[in-house]
Amino acid sequence: MLHKYGVISVFCAALFSVPQLTQAATLDKDDIQFMKMAAETSMTEAHLGQMAEARAGRQDVKDFGKKLSTDHTSAYEELSVLANKTGDTIPKAIGRDTTIDRLVHLKGNSFDRAFAQDEVQSHKTAIAAFKKEGDHGENPDVKAWAKKMIPTLEGHLETAEKLAMVEKKAR
Repeated sequence: MLHKYGVISVFCAALFSVPQLTQAATLDKDDIQFMKMAAETSMTEAHLGQMAEARAGRQDVKDFGKKLSTDHTSAYEELSVLANKTGDTIPKAIGRDTTIDRLVHLKGNSFDRAFAQDEVQSHKTAIAAFKKEGDHGENPDVKAWAKKMIPTLEGHLETAEKLAMVEKKAR
């Protein structure tokens, strides 16, 4: 009799470990690709925000840079926790980025103008990717995180569009 219960205990232990394996296995290639893109985007945007704080000519651009840095750093930290939960790995450093390469040589009004335009475009692209993941992703945790981030990204886009309009009028 005791032997039979030992087999049942082993079976139950194996059964209870399946949800962790299943959850990690539910990341399809599109979820994985989205998480990698979101990580790279968050790190890049946080870095661009820091650049804006240091290089912008106008205070509202510096303030937006600080918000980007704060929000995207938090987003990356949340994504890191999610990646650990799903068993995925995300990039830990920024790869080469043409926007950073171009903006690093600018300062003052020329930085403000280029930065605002780039932020409009990058946030439109990010919002589309996050909406796609939120609507069509396979992993419910990744989908929920993508949906949760959309209002923040839309707020960034709205601010970037206002900054771009100010720059356009200033010309």
